[in-house]
Amino acid sequence: MGLAATTVATLTLKGQSQSQMTTNDQNQSKWNQLTPEEKRVIVEKGTERAFTGEYDDHYEDGTYTCKRCNAELYQSVNKFDAHCGWPAFDKEIPGAVRRKPDIDGSRTEILCATCGAHLGHVFMGEGFTQTDTRHCVNSISMNFIPARMQKSETVMPTAINKAIFAGGCFWGMEYQFKQAPGVINAVVGYTGGHTKNPTYREVCDHTTGHAEAIEVTYDPQMTNYENLAKFFFEIHDPTQLNRQGPDIGDQYRSEIFYYDDQQKATAEKLISILTQKGYKVATSLKPATIFYPAEDYHQDYYTKTGGSPYCHIYTKRF
Repeated sequence: MGLAATTVATLTLKGQSQSQMTTNDQNQSKWNQLTPEEKRVIVEKGTERAFTGEYDDHYEDGTYTCKRCNAELYQSVNKFDAHCGWPAFDKEIPGAVRRKPDIDGSRTEILCATCGAHLGHVFMGEGFTQTDTRHCVNSISMNFIPARMQKSETVMPTAINKAIFAGGCFWGMEYQFKQAPGVINAVVGYTGGHTKNPTYREVCDHTTGHAEAIEVTYDPQMTNYENLAKFFFEIHDPTQLNRQGPDIGDQYRSEIFYYDDQQKATAEKLISILTQKGYKVATSLKPATIFYPAEDYHQDYYTKTGGSPYCHIYTKRF
């Protein structure tokens, strides 16, 4: 985290668009209520003082969860003592944490992938553990569930799942998925390539290997991965290779980034069904890696501009 955290937080708030602030206000009712100090860190991107957090010197077995939305973030097995004054983890629960270039221009911010709560910052190349990664997290951004309690029926499950899809311009993909039943949130970004923290211009220059993609957060009690994957195949043309409508380039490819074998098997099943129906499916499958959220300008693009997708039209295929 470091110095000038309060200044950074103030700049971040001033830099928010009106639509972002409205969206945050609308989402607030979904999350847990926060104390003023919790809000200062989690929402306003502040930093708690070093060596004062509840979980800095805490090594009980269990799971660390998001203070705002209860999503699982880190396992205690990945916690270590970095002597920095804040809880340190060398690995997050897959898909639980997203990274974003910090407003200070040098660090990488980490946020809860479910609700966008500010967690802290991630640092690479320090050599603390074999992963060579340190998630420096504010204690106040988390809750802790002891392993002994996780085995009890009284513990409420987080009930949050994620999916990543690429199918042409991410503006249209996001627009369609945000209207799908059971979807809590959809974030546009870049994934599947080799460049860290890519920019839109770099992706358009075909030097990063990344695809324009969306990260979908959904409630498994209201929908499931198969429903979302079917919807994905029905809002874009999966037979087009490295393009979607008038948008041409490998960043517009059709691709599914799966988090586990079950998601992979579901995608393979749907591709098989489409193939049997005569579609020459160009959609490829790849394990999910780091998802880099796109610039704020691209988030909720059609909501901000009042437009609608030009090449993502629903077509029933199943």
